[in-house]
Amino acid sequence: MRQDTDTPLTRETILSGQVREMVRAADPSQHVLAEAELTESRDRLLGDHAGDIWVFAYGSLIWNPAFHHVEQRKARLHGFHRQFCLRTHLGRGTPEQPGLMLGLEAGGSCTGIAYRIAADAVELETRILWRREMVVGSYVPRWGVVDGAGPERRAVTFVINRDHPMYAGRLPRAEIVRILAVARGMLGRGSDYVYQLVGALDAAGIRDRALVSIAHDVWAMQIAGED
Repeated sequence: MRQDTDTPLTRETILSGQVREMVRAADPSQHVLAEAELTESRDRLLGDHAGDIWVFAYGSLIWNPAFHHVEQRKARLHGFHRQFCLRTHLGRGTPEQPGLMLGLEAGGSCTGIAYRIAADAVELETRILWRREMVVGSYVPRWGVVDGAGPERRAVTFVINRDHPMYAGRLPRAEIVRILAVARGMLGRGSDYVYQLVGALDAAGIRDRALVSIAHDVWAMQIAGED
């Protein structure tokens, strides 16, 4: 399974604003959230919270969080499951050939990684987190019930925004495989996204059978296309 990326999504490119500028350049029609909007969204969720916070990761945050943390644990989020339900013509797709990204849909549960951010770092690290996850408002930040996120079982996570124009809903499995096998954008291939996630989950002792099955079929489709 090949993996490559075109533009790195790093702490530096997020903090510098480079990621937001790349999004604007790639599609001027997209509404890129201004810094004031990001701050308002973050403050609305965090409020006057004091102390450490936990962040639940289910997708690319697992292998590339970009924010600094002092602890990470295998964790389970209740009430939501990961699903390929967000089209993208920016990160891992183009307007001509949109890709797919994961979101959290209501129902079931999801096993991923919980990261703990120290209290004295919350201000900066959550600013990076919001800049990373909320570029165009395709997710909704919320508190989730998470086993593994400390004794309070409470963590910040980002669920799908069903009102966003790129929300794809529940797609047929064959369509998900086809899109992931061929799509590519400024952050790399859609197939690399799923391969990296399967590898990161495996390294953490987590096996998502549905995701592994999709990754296998994506790989098979790519191999068949090279013959």
